Amino acid sequence: MSNYSKNDVLRLVKESGVKFIHLQFTDIFGMLKNVAITSEQLEKALNNKCMFDGSSIEGFVRIEESDMYLAPDPNSYAIFPWKPQTGKIARLMCNVVNPDGTPFEGDPRYVLQRTLKKAAEMGYEKFNVGPECEFFLFLTDNEGKPILKTHDNAGYFDLGPVDLGEDSRRDICIALEEMGFEIEASHHEVAPGQHEIDFRYQDTLTTADNIMTFKMVVKTIAQKNNLHATFMPKPIFGINGSGMHTNVSLFKDNKNTFYDEKDPLQLSQEAYWFIGGLLKNMRSITAITNPTVNSYKRLVPGYEAPVYIAWSAKNRSPLVRIPAARQECTRLEIRNPDPSCNPYLALTCILAAGLDGIKNKIEPPSPVDKNIYEMLDEERLKEGILSLPASLEEAVREMEKRDLAREVLVEHIFNKFIKAKKREWNDYRTKITSWELEHYLTKY
Repeated sequence: MSNYSKNDVLRLVKESGVKFIHLQFTDIFGMLKNVAITSEQLEKALNNKCMFDGSSIEGFVRIEESDMYLAPDPNSYAIFPWKPQTGKIARLMCNVVNPDGTPFEGDPRYVLQRTLKKAAEMGYEKFNVGPECEFFLFLTDNEGKPILKTHDNAGYFDLGPVDLGEDSRRDICIALEEMGFEIEASHHEVAPGQHEIDFRYQDTLTTADNIMTFKMVVKTIAQKNNLHATFMPKPIFGINGSGMHTNVSLFKDNKNTFYDEKDPLQLSQEAYWFIGGLLKNMRSITAITNPTVNSYKRLVPGYEAPVYIAWSAKNRSPLVRIPAARQECTRLEIRNPDPSCNPYLALTCILAAGLDGIKNKIEPPSPVDKNIYEMLDEERLKEGILSLPASLEEAVREMEKRDLAREVLVEHIFNKFIKAKKREWNDYRTKITSWELEHYLTKY
């Protein structure tokens, strides 16, 4: 993350010839919102005097409470590299504040900051996160609308000319680097038209901001290349869906608290407790990490997505995997989140679940080092291996039953999220699908 002051931003805008600034924030469903101002209004905005109508943002406030203000984060300043060189456009990520200057409790960015503060009070000054964001690139029709036809027939790690998305990935990586990202890898994924670009881990707040920026950049560059990028978890039946594996590590006194060279797996007691907290709470936060009806079309056996609540340092079938790197790089990989989630809320819940494990010294079950997908139901039952919720409806019920999400998301976000997801599920379940027509229309 940069270390800019308000004066630094004012100077950079003037020196770079920036004409417009997009003040960006996120609603509770992870949708990026935007208020554009001219550079002449920037000083006013940096003093938190940019007002907007909060009642027009889903999940925010009622019309009688509509006046809200944006508080830009100077450290998030970046120029959009694909915009004109004359009259450049920059952006600032913002918190949402009430008219009296207090944080708005329905702001996902603030909710994450609040949880990070609680971690700091426990002595953990940093929670590093490295996401692995997957997405599909589809062709578009004559009207520019996406069609379910991929632009290639490539597979895992394939190159051009089979991988026709290589040029788009290159353009995306260049744009991201110009915005301050450190790109570690980009490659074709398992399914045709599926891609992954990995950027370097950062502190939690920066990573959440980066995920939102990443999705915006991917969609923008794809559109410029006459393609449509989607982070929908499972757009095509019969092939792998898109996940967002999330690598996390916790630091105290500038040391990775997950590492202990004396342990057989070189994991600390705190790492084990953190795993215990994740496994205990995962069913209650799955609606946040996997928030759409479509998310649960990905979470099925046979397509490399995790289904069973277990952990291992030796295979990729459990929910939590321990990658081989140790010492300062010791981390946990949580494999169920998908890129449709709100990263601020998802990382809030993941951190809170792990901290619950540490605070209450929750021991995880023994690691499961064999392929869980190949185990019989009786074997999984004997070893106490539970499953993730199988639908959005089940996930919402689990979220309502337990206190963790309610406590960390505060009543405002919790209640509005639950209400919206129940409405989404009801809308889905009452629709007549092509599968039903195909199977029942002529049969009955």
